[in-house]
Amino acid sequence: MLSNRVLNRTLLARQHLLERSSLSVPEMCDHLVGLQAQDSTPPFVGLWSRTADFDPATVSAGLEDRALVRITLMRGTIHLVTPPDALRIAPHVQPELEKIPFRKGFNYGAMVGLDPAEVRARGEQVLGNEPMSAADMRAHAAELWPDRDAGAVVQTWLYQLPVLQTPPRGKWKDNSRPVWSRVEPWLGAPLDPTYPLAELVFRYLRAFGPASTMDMQTWSKLTGMKQAVEQLGDRLRTYTDERGRTLYDVADGVLADAELPAPVRLLGWYDNAILSHQDRSRIAPDSRPVPLRAFAAAVSPVLLDGYLSGFYKIFPEKGVARLRITPTRKWSAAESRAVEAESHALLAFLEADKQPRVEILEVAADLRP
Repeated sequence: MLSNRVLNRTLLARQHLLERSSLSVPEMCDHLVGLQAQDSTPPFVGLWSRTADFDPATVSAGLEDRALVRITLMRGTIHLVTPPDALRIAPHVQPELEKIPFRKGFNYGAMVGLDPAEVRARGEQVLGNEPMSAADMRAHAAELWPDRDAGAVVQTWLYQLPVLQTPPRGKWKDNSRPVWSRVEPWLGAPLDPTYPLAELVFRYLRAFGPASTMDMQTWSKLTGMKQAVEQLGDRLRTYTDERGRTLYDVADGVLADAELPAPVRLLGWYDNAILSHQDRSRIAPDSRPVPLRAFAAAVSPVLLDGYLSGFYKIFPEKGVARLRITPTRKWSAAESRAVEAESHALLAFLEADKQPRVEILEVAADLRP
């Protein structure tokens, strides 16, 4: 039986949140099976929190030379991944993405009645082999279906076609509007539909395990986890958690000492360390719901003693960058000093040209969505 604290320290160790790592950016992306990149800033914060002497220029260079890509993958959200992962994970994700636009709940039924195969074929013709902005795609959509919402048609194409975001979006300090390309012409290689789901699950466990099949499904939004576990056979071992649930792990996975100290870490909003388990009690204490709506407003997690213990947001102003923190429990004076020190370090990384200001507010009574 694994205690919650062992699961916590093991997750932090495998996420490189106990000690900053010497892995390169592509190596870190490969190990973590991608970094959450729904917005431009979070992958930089995630890498800064995990990597020693992180240079953000390496991400910009990787996007330019196509050694890194921003693509819709797990949970239907943008991830920063290596090209091999873009080519082999997309075929698993695409069938689920393609179902979304033709449901009645999608844009109030904007696509209901259209033939999905025809819409996809027209989208492939429009996007072709060169990157294109959403605005240009909307213009084509309006010509093809003048009686439909052109924005909904473009969203449909972005679900139906394996696409990625091209630079400059995603480069350091660049939040340009997305320009989209089909995956295969951008990377000069075909998608790989032969990559086994079981291998993807195995890699998830290396970075997030031990975990239940429900955790695996929450991370990926894919089905077939029980079959994948069965296929892995003796490459896995099993544990139980404090509630008696079965957890799977790679057979050679190292469990962390429950008494290991965990330094303060400030993560990016939507960081995968927070969102990749169905049962998040290993990192969010007391089963407190993670406030996804707040994350959408660039509100980000504070880890204290390894657990979600507060949220912060940065307010860049003229000449000043304010980092405001709302604890979710009472902190000791030593804990507050440690959070303040890490906050100043993050501001020096993100807003080096501004005067830093760190403000720790009163304990939040409730941060639920």
